[in-house]
Amino acid sequence: MSRHPSKAVRGIAGGLRRQLSRAPLWLRLVSATLLLVTLAITATGLFAVRLLRSYLVERVDQQLRVATAPRDPPPPPVDPRPGGRPQRYFGLFHGVVLGPDGRPARTISESTEEHTPDLPALTLAEVVELRGRPFTVESRDAGGPSWRVVAVPTRDGQSRMMAISLADVDATVSQLVLIVAVGGGCTLVVLGFVCYGLVRRSLRPLRQIASTANDIAGGDLSRRVPLWAGTTEVGKLGRSLNTMLAQIEVAVREREEAAESARESATAARRSEELMRRFMADASHELRTPLTSIRGFAELYRLGEEKDLAEAVRLLSRIEGQAARMGLLVEDMLLLARLDQRRELSRRPVDLLSLAATVVIDAQTLAPDRRIELVRLYGGEGDVIVTGDEPRLAQVLNNLVTNALTHTPPGTPFQVRVGVHGDQAVVEVADEGPGFSEEVAERVFERFYRADPARSAGGSGLGLSIAATLVEAHGGIVMAESEPGKGALFRVILPLEPPQPQPQPQPKA
Repeated sequence: MSRHPSKAVRGIAGGLRRQLSRAPLWLRLVSATLLLVTLAITATGLFAVRLLRSYLVERVDQQLRVATAPRDPPPPPVDPRPGGRPQRYFGLFHGVVLGPDGRPARTISESTEEHTPDLPALTLAEVVELRGRPFTVESRDAGGPSWRVVAVPTRDGQSRMMAISLADVDATVSQLVLIVAVGGGCTLVVLGFVCYGLVRRSLRPLRQIASTANDIAGGDLSRRVPLWAGTTEVGKLGRSLNTMLAQIEVAVREREEAAESARESATAARRSEELMRRFMADASHELRTPLTSIRGFAELYRLGEEKDLAEAVRLLSRIEGQAARMGLLVEDMLLLARLDQRRELSRRPVDLLSLAATVVIDAQTLAPDRRIELVRLYGGEGDVIVTGDEPRLAQVLNNLVTNALTHTPPGTPFQVRVGVHGDQAVVEVADEGPGFSEEVAERVFERFYRADPARSAGGSGLGLSIAATLVEAHGGIVMAESEPGKGALFRVILPLEPPQPQPQPQPKA
């Protein structure tokens, strides 16, 4: 046996508490409810049993008082109702007349020999001292019932002792105990099922909250818990959780957007830095070429200054050409720098069809050996009006046409096409030259990009890049399509000028 029983009890209690803490909430609620109801039924049953037994014993005592009245033998009580019959005692009775010394003088009994009360031998003085108070004795045999006894003195100096068996009382009480036990057990079973259903139903919102929390933990921040009656605790909890979840979703979205913006900014910064390095390298290379040519021609002129005037004129002409090329390159670079600063362009209605016609006429003058045509797209009629900076839009068309003149063999025909498609203006420059690959088409609008690695073609390498930047500044897009041997197509798409509202006629007074 343990020397410290209190420690053992505390250990058992602690273990039970740990087991209960791990049990589901519904099990703890149902168990607590059943435990409380069990205690209530037990307490009520014990109280009812004690009350009934006290009442029945009091009835037996009342019968004993009537039976010990100065008569011999005591008659049974009579039913007070009209025509009533004599009533039996509540249980078997056993009566004894005692002498002054306490010895039995006469016995009157309904009991059998096996079930007789173990009556004490009371003297007259002891009987007088009891003053008629009932007391309880056991049977002579071990399995017999208890007896309720009253002893009173008689006028002749003897004592009369009357005992009534409590077997019927015990049987009635036992029957009540059985009824309470069976009824309480059935009540607990029914109550257990009812409590289980009610608790599970009441805890359903909490299970839904747990399911929603799992979905949110999985990444679905748009989930919300269902709303219940706002007067209940679960309804208030759900409303508070939804408010918190909305704030969390907004915070997470903002953080994700900030992170995405930071990544995009970092990517744009790296790309801008890479483009700047490549731009500087290409610009240095492009500027170095005319500067080297100018230096070489100047050196040749210095060495041959006194020999041939015609050769000197040719060298000066070459120097002038390289200087003009360098000036054009610098102007294009300055234009790109201004466009990169997102400076506002002057905007007014511009007719692209008229602008394209002017560019075609200029190209026919520069290349009379080519067939250069102006074609109307989509079979439309009328002007093609957009809102923009007319000189810049003219520069876009000139750069595209110049690209066709520069990168196709002499005599190669091409078309300038203008039309309207939906709410967009479309301009195309299509040639029948050698074309280029898809890889070149993806990079053709990059600054200083040349499809010819030897850079044998003329120009600064910035014409298409300037055209793309100007088109983007006008809210449009430019694209290139080509296949080797099938010519090239450059397409510009710009938004049409929105229709002007018609003035409403003024009502006559």
